[in-house]
Amino acid sequence: MAGKQSGLLVGVDVGGTFTDLVELDQGSGAVRLAKVPSTPENQAYGVMDALASARCDLAALDLIVHGTTTTTNAVLERKLSRTGLITTLGFRDVLELGRRTRPQPYGMKGEFTPVIPRNLRLEVPERVDAEGEIVTPLDEAALRDAGQRLINAGCEAVVVHFLHAYANPSHERRAGEILAQIWPNDHITLGHAILSESREFERGVTAAVNAGVQPILARYLRRLGEELSAGGYTRDILVMNGNGGMVSSRLVTTEAAKTVMSGPASGVMAAAYTGRVAGLSDLITYDMGGTSTDVALIRGAEPAVSNEIEIEYAMPIHVPMVDVRTVGAGGGSIARVTAAGLLEVGPESAGADPGPICYGRGGSEPTISDANLLLGRLDPAKLAVRGGVSIADVERIFSAHLGKPLGLSAHDAAGAVIRMANTKMAGAIRMVSLSLGADPRDYTLFAFGGAGPLHAAALARELAVPNVLVPARPGITNAIGCVVADLRHDFVNTINRPLDALEDGALAQVFARQTTEGERLIRAEPVEIGEIKHLYSVDMQFTGQTHILRVELERPDVDSTTLRKLFEAAYFKRFRVELAEIRANVVNANTSVIGTRPALDLSTLIDPAGRKSSLQEAQTGTRLVRFESGIFETSVYWRDHLPLEFTLNGPAIIEQMDTTTLIEPGDMAASDAHGNIVITIGGAA
Repeated sequence: MAGKQSGLLVGVDVGGTFTDLVELDQGSGAVRLAKVPSTPENQAYGVMDALASARCDLAALDLIVHGTTTTTNAVLERKLSRTGLITTLGFRDVLELGRRTRPQPYGMKGEFTPVIPRNLRLEVPERVDAEGEIVTPLDEAALRDAGQRLINAGCEAVVVHFLHAYANPSHERRAGEILAQIWPNDHITLGHAILSESREFERGVTAAVNAGVQPILARYLRRLGEELSAGGYTRDILVMNGNGGMVSSRLVTTEAAKTVMSGPASGVMAAAYTGRVAGLSDLITYDMGGTSTDVALIRGAEPAVSNEIEIEYAMPIHVPMVDVRTVGAGGGSIARVTAAGLLEVGPESAGADPGPICYGRGGSEPTISDANLLLGRLDPAKLAVRGGVSIADVERIFSAHLGKPLGLSAHDAAGAVIRMANTKMAGAIRMVSLSLGADPRDYTLFAFGGAGPLHAAALARELAVPNVLVPARPGITNAIGCVVADLRHDFVNTINRPLDALEDGALAQVFARQTTEGERLIRAEPVEIGEIKHLYSVDMQFTGQTHILRVELERPDVDSTTLRKLFEAAYFKRFRVELAEIRANVVNANTSVIGTRPALDLSTLIDPAGRKSSLQEAQTGTRLVRFESGIFETSVYWRDHLPLEFTLNGPAIIEQMDTTTLIEPGDMAASDAHGNIVITIGGAA
């Protein structure tokens, strides 16, 4: 590999429906874009199709940054590799017992499948107590035998998860050394190396997920690397992590669980970057793609990152990830009438193949995209290009599948589909705002994804959000996030000591070790960085309580008195209760080491040479569009031709290669100096 590079960058993101790509030449400012159908059978094919569509010269590329849903899909669909677990004698059922919760809150029945089945969870004699003292030495012969039994059972990966290994990992490390002598590959996960904190259930599940996706991610990256090498690419690939940072493909499989939610995280990072440049630091991000909608909260230009995310029931993956909430409402989400006579939209999706009806690839189920087409919001000439599908065909299917059962016309049924989808998406936005004490009226809605700008104004009106920010390239924002994201490594170590019993300087020593390791990893990456930043925090609780609060620290050498005051302030802010007489406990010490990337000029995402001098020159025509308030003759514009500075009143439609933006009656749209569109809800002159 050559030295650190910063010239010709490619960001490529694989979504459920489309694979998006942006190539940025930092020298000339030239931009190339691509949006091609994803290839679920092998995502590498979609990546190569996108590179070919953008006419990228692989041999000339300096760096490829990749956001992938490979591990996310494996986890959500439970298509994990066959994985074995070796644990402390008597604790094989930790992954199944969990937290004694139920899949269904009501009733006496519920189904739950642990990440690793019981027959592949083996025990060996060993024991370390919570203080890190060895109670029972590791039985190395039993461990070797357990490893061989798992190999014979066809396991591709193995997890070593010993009790209290966060306090003393010596047994896990020795187990890893022994297994490396007999295991047929390097897919060996040591629990403490992935998550060095207490709570054996969460630590065990996180380690099990890591092991379960390791072979899948390794195979995918190997295939992608081979395809790229055959095309002439000779450098490294960086893979987006769920925390919004990225890591070399040479290292990423070691901590494969951290790539879960990689794709959604890249979009949030692009939103934070764009908002920071535009002077809007408080955003609600709204990414509506073909399969689902992801929403997140950004405060002070920093996305919320959490290590308490539960992907689904009893699936806590406690590694830091951008706090993204997902609902099954995307452009391809299928609408149907239930047996109870109720309209339901999603979570099933038509996906990339066959896709919505209007794609002309054989789709026969009504979707959100088809509803937008019927209402006049999408251009039929640009969508129904294959298979001879017409608007009349879409109208007939809507009438048969939805209209007749609901007693509505096809167009009214399409309007109902849009309202139902908007209700679901508004609920997700409330989850990341109101439920966290944030008032949506204080934020700007950042709309992206292939379908996001179509629905953004209606959602903003529903939630009383005053403004919508539509970036230059909404449909490929996730790919843009890949090239603007910083390098980031997060560390957590369990302390589990009462604050008043913590030795002076103990926290600072932990932070110092974490900082040193993070800086070492960042400097080893083949990427130019601007500066290295450090974020410090501690997880704390009052003794006897189970819930944990995170306390952000301005510096690593904070004293006990100050830490107590910070924790009490955070506790009062959350619960409005003071508990001055109860001892505070320091649970975890956390450090994030961030290598910032050089600034990129995103104004060139729309070629300045293509812009016209007036709105009239950018207008491509008019068409009838149905809104909640009626049917309007609506002007249609091509975004690449719009003047850099313009103002227009709704209703209007702005089309571009990767999305369509809908400006509703009564709203006003204007552009900023960076090529973003800002929609003011109810702001028409």
